[in-house]
Amino acid sequence: MSRASVLTSCSLIAATLLSLSAAHAQKTYDPGASDTEIKLGQSTPLSGPASAFGAGAGRAVLGYFEMLNERGGINGRKISFTQLDNAYSAPKAVEQSRKLIEDIGVLAEVGTIGTAPNVAIQKYLNSKKVPQLFITAGGRRFNDPNQFPWTVPLYPDFETEGRVMAKYILTAKPEAKIGVLYQNDDFGRDYLKGLRAGLGAKASLIVTQVSYEVSDPTIDSQVVQLKSAGVDTLIEQSSAKAAAQSIRKVHELDWHPLHIIGGSTASVETVLKPAGLDASRGLVTTQFLKQPGDPAWTDDDEVKAYKNFLKKYAPSVNPDDYSVLVAYMNVNALGAVLKACGDQLTRENLIRQATSLHGERLPMMLPGITIGTKPGDYTPFKTLRIAVFDGTSWTLSGEPMTAD
Repeated sequence: MSRASVLTSCSLIAATLLSLSAAHAQKTYDPGASDTEIKLGQSTPLSGPASAFGAGAGRAVLGYFEMLNERGGINGRKISFTQLDNAYSAPKAVEQSRKLIEDIGVLAEVGTIGTAPNVAIQKYLNSKKVPQLFITAGGRRFNDPNQFPWTVPLYPDFETEGRVMAKYILTAKPEAKIGVLYQNDDFGRDYLKGLRAGLGAKASLIVTQVSYEVSDPTIDSQVVQLKSAGVDTLIEQSSAKAAAQSIRKVHELDWHPLHIIGGSTASVETVLKPAGLDASRGLVTTQFLKQPGDPAWTDDDEVKAYKNFLKKYAPSVNPDDYSVLVAYMNVNALGAVLKACGDQLTRENLIRQATSLHGERLPMMLPGITIGTKPGDYTPFKTLRIAVFDGTSWTLSGEPMTAD
């Protein structure tokens, strides 16, 4: 080959490599993303029956993105975040999602709170191929990559929680006479389903189960009914209000079952103190996050950082509010996923990164707890911790426990 031919070939190779490099480095955007900005949004209950959850959590989310933007944003892009009130109404949630997607043009809807609003918007967002990302709802229905590939949860589903607790019961009290108190919706029914599945051949240990409606003013009569059934192990999946009532009522009845409450109602400040710390002694629950109001974590660096963040960016928010803690976990996860997207800020890549998490640990997670997702299984939490309340704080018991 002549010298001229060699030079020509080298030039062609160099040009090809440069072309490939340029293609590889090319930035790719979907609606809501640009060189300077990432538009995100959520609807949340700033008013209505769940405003106590939405207002605090919503303010923490706004504060987090304010902090990120002060630090330069994510990969040099500022976050433009729109928060709309859905009043915990399904029709209103759909209306607000349409506004976020069709009027404001967000890249994704993120961190929506509650089962009812998320169910309402799920079909719409999936039909539009818009990520419904890191929702705060524990219904098993939200892990359905085949029908709803654009919906990704970031909360331990209630069925998994029920399975873990069944595993604990079979070890700690294998001859238990179980009574179940549950909220009569997906929140309660999914937990009960997991509990029964986890007990397997010993599901007959459940001697009675009693439901209540979320609108019921008290659950005192249900607690009396469970005691009358000869139950020695009371398992409940209820709201914070109902949990505080049941703890107090069990104490008033001088009844001493092994009392297990759902992880979402295990806040020392907002549930156990109103119920009475002495009445709460001996309670068992599942946990995956550190409780900022629990004395056990007073000197923990992550808890200090969490409280300092709220003090600066959301000073009106109660750091012991469980919904605020979960929102903090969500936005940390979202930040990590957006960073992993790099310059490929498409909705498809956002879902790809969110469903390719392997053993990730987020701030405020308990020792031994990580999250993992994959394209065929969006369930983020496979492992939880068992904790027992000693009258002052929660004490972790045993090793991390899987739902398998």
